[in-house]
Amino acid sequence: MPPAPDERLSPPRKRGLGWVVAPVLIFGALVALFAFALKTGDPSKLPSALIGKRAPTIAFVPIEGLVDAGRPVPGFSGAELATGKPSIVNFWASWCVPCAEEQPLLVELQKRTGVTLWGVNYKDDPVAARRFLGRYGNPFAGVGADPSGRGAIEWGVYGMPETFVVNGNGEIMFKHVGPVSAESIATKLMPAIERAKSAATPN
Repeated sequence: MPPAPDERLSPPRKRGLGWVVAPVLIFGALVALFAFALKTGDPSKLPSALIGKRAPTIAFVPIEGLVDAGRPVPGFSGAELATGKPSIVNFWASWCVPCAEEQPLLVELQKRTGVTLWGVNYKDDPVAARRFLGRYGNPFAGVGADPSGRGAIEWGVYGMPETFVVNGNGEIMFKHVGPVSAESIATKLMPAIERAKSAATPN
């Protein structure tokens, strides 16, 4: 039976806008959540999909011209973190004011605990990065450059600075968003380091 004339002539129904609006609303809600956590809450509680998982294996090349005691400071990769001992990875930049505030605390943390620290210099000028480390201290066994920001994306970094505690298996145990303080070192980083120490060693 042929369709009624009005059915043949009626234009196709337009797709609703819900399929466009819904993702935008979800994204906006996530942005609002992150902004709230950063400004009014505890930024270290921002979600991280990497907790309990192996650190990304991306390799960070050395900072051009960076030396320590006359020797070039190497870069590093995530694969080098599975040493059987806990380590700390810190994302920083010379243009980041909170990074300068926390750097002496990281120097002291390394001296006090002996834990290996690795630094990732984010979207920075090599000259400025070298000047920063010369002024505020270099607690890092290796410092890699992340000029494009790809490494920060792989690690799920929201902004500078961020600090990760990694266990001897190369698994991320803890993430701290924002500058560390004496209080956060005592109440968060140190307990995370102890948990990392008690984790199983690589097979």
